[in-house]
Amino acid sequence: MAGEAAAAANFWGDTPEEDYYRSQGVRNTKSYFDTPNGKLFTQSFLPLDKKVKASVYMTHGYGSDTGWLFQKICINFSNWGYAVFAADLLGHGRSEGLRCYLEVVNVGDMEKVAATSLSFFKHVRNSDEYKDLPAFLFGESMGGAATMLMYFQSDPETWTGLIFSAPLFVMPENMKPSKVRLFMYGLLFGLADTWATMPDNKMVGKAIKDPEKLKIIASNPRRYTGPPRVGTMRELARVCQYIQDNFSKVRAPFLTVHGTSDGVTCPTSSKLLYEKASSVDKTLKLYDGMYHSLIQGEPDENADLVLKDMSEWIDERVERYGSK
Repeated sequence: MAGEAAAAANFWGDTPEEDYYRSQGVRNTKSYFDTPNGKLFTQSFLPLDKKVKASVYMTHGYGSDTGWLFQKICINFSNWGYAVFAADLLGHGRSEGLRCYLEVVNVGDMEKVAATSLSFFKHVRNSDEYKDLPAFLFGESMGGAATMLMYFQSDPETWTGLIFSAPLFVMPENMKPSKVRLFMYGLLFGLADTWATMPDNKMVGKAIKDPEKLKIIASNPRRYTGPPRVGTMRELARVCQYIQDNFSKVRAPFLTVHGTSDGVTCPTSSKLLYEKASSVDKTLKLYDGMYHSLIQGEPDENADLVLKDMSEWIDERVERYGSK
């Protein structure tokens, strides 16, 4: 399958998209959403034969996109009866912007990147079809940081709950950008911010445990494979500190999950959120020995365990809180 994926436009091979999604029990749509900061590539995954219980708005991680294996998460949620909407972050996938540059040139910083995706999510969430249904934000890895920024930028009543998969709230020591290096680049007055010159520490190999899934993920033609950009690493360090300083502002129900052997984002990210958030309803799940990519990169039996926990959690919150 990995060889087929490398030669095909989709990870599943050459099966027409409509046939593939039908076989998965979902209806998929793709479109572009215009924003002042650039066009976002967006997708929806709607259940074919189930009544929609709630809507879920998903954000992928660094260097990834909403296609390829990330959409397996979207498809699973849709199979449980959820209308799923996802957008490629600016600078990722098929959205506009410099690849994996998390500062919007002439506009701002990662808060603006998050706000751009949020503008699409709220557009859907406030539509007649979904405004009276429960709504959840989902963020994986760096997308967890973006999701947290979206939550901070929203009216608290907008979201019924939050789901984080191996979120980036605390940077591991081996991932932190060198302060000396950043200082030296800073002497160039921003000219170096777009340079792809920072160490990447072989993040993909530390994220994926299953070797066959690693081959498939590596064959994603839209995956960013260059070194991290100077401005991106500076911005991630700043945003992580900002989120840590504001954990107490989190009041929504949330589930956060992390593998104890995650070599990309610290399990401390999820632990600190659980300890410091003001939410009354909060759940932390740690999976012994699992890597960073809990659903896309673990053996199927491990991924199924994580998905089961997510399914039970969100179903219970829909029943508990109803419309928001």
